[in-house]
Amino acid sequence: MQNGTLSGKTAVVIGASSGIGLATANLFADSGATVHAAARRKGAIEEGAGGRVITAHELDISDEAAVRRTLEGIGESDGIDVLVVAAGMNFPERRLEQLTGESWDAMISVNLSGAFYAVRAALPYLRSSQGLAVLVSSVSGSWPDASGPAYQASKAGMTELAHAAGFEEHQNGVRFTAILPGIVDTPILDNRPEPPPKEVREASLQAEDVAQACLFLATLPSRAYIPELTMVPTMIQALGKTSTATPPMRGEE
Repeated sequence: MQNGTLSGKTAVVIGASSGIGLATANLFADSGATVHAAARRKGAIEEGAGGRVITAHELDISDEAAVRRTLEGIGESDGIDVLVVAAGMNFPERRLEQLTGESWDAMISVNLSGAFYAVRAALPYLRSSQGLAVLVSSVSGSWPDASGPAYQASKAGMTELAHAAGFEEHQNGVRFTAILPGIVDTPILDNRPEPPPKEVREASLQAEDVAQACLFLATLPSRAYIPELTMVPTMIQALGKTSTATPPMRGEE
């Protein structure tokens, strides 16, 4: 049931076919927003919406021209008040000795360049609405773990993109927040060399937890914003512990 907290607002959520992106799109729709959800698998968005009024778009975030066309189309028709970039990828062959130029470029193109393409294309509309961009990064970008150098570098870059954009755009009324989750029970965990066991998944953050953080950020008064928000699962993760102490519990969202 809509509670109206985002009534009259237009939200764009990229990476919304599953996990954090889908949970955020659904929660925003339940909160009264006009939601445009984009991902490579448009059908998965429509299926995951569960009857909610969400406009689904097929989009490869690593395709700059496609990102620009999609966001300009949304911006010209509905405006953009909130942009959430939750698209991300990792793969099993993630150790430094396993990385190739091709795999490195693939990771950066989705996790970092794609975030830039989205932010840049949405910027005129975010300025017009004095809106908010939320980039879903990871604690892996700040603390060494087993998620791999390419993933960690891409997420560190994503966090700093949000910081730098917020530094430049605050006088235009545009807010940028990087959310840094710890381990979240989403399909990306299946791409680990050894997917975590059931008990770890159950103790992990859930996609809905991060979606709640996105809603909190989107409903703050426009005079206030949070440049960076870190959240980790209570029972299995604490910042500062080494990855060797908790090997299956650090890192990717």
